[in-house]
Amino acid sequence: MNLTEIATVVTAAGTVLGGGGFFVARATVRAARVTTAAQEAIARIQTEPQAEAQRFSVLQATVNRLDEENGQLRGRQARFDALLGGFSRTVNRLIYRMERAGLPPEPEDVDELVREYMRTGA
Repeated sequence: MNLTEIATVVTAAGTVLGGGGFFVARATVRAARVTTAAQEAIARIQTEPQAEAQRFSVLQATVNRLDEENGQLRGRQARFDALLGGFSRTVNRLIYRMERAGLPPEPEDVDELVREYMRTGA
């Protein structure tokens, strides 16, 4: 028994002994049980938003972390794309100069991926 139930039983016993009768005591005990159940339900209802807020907080932290990582990856990808473009322009200039000097590159000098890119542009 919790404190509320004990107090209710004591009150009910006092009512019975004081002449209130058995039925009044039973009704008091039932009322106390209903009150206790209602208080427990209220406590559960009040803790549910806190639990939801905690779950939302974890989700928000995860989303923030992923946004930060995504931003870092986009930055790295942009730098990589710029570097690749720089290499491509450099190689094109060097090949052009070699051809102007009468020294065309040998097929094995150019990587297969580079040859494919030069053919397709992709």
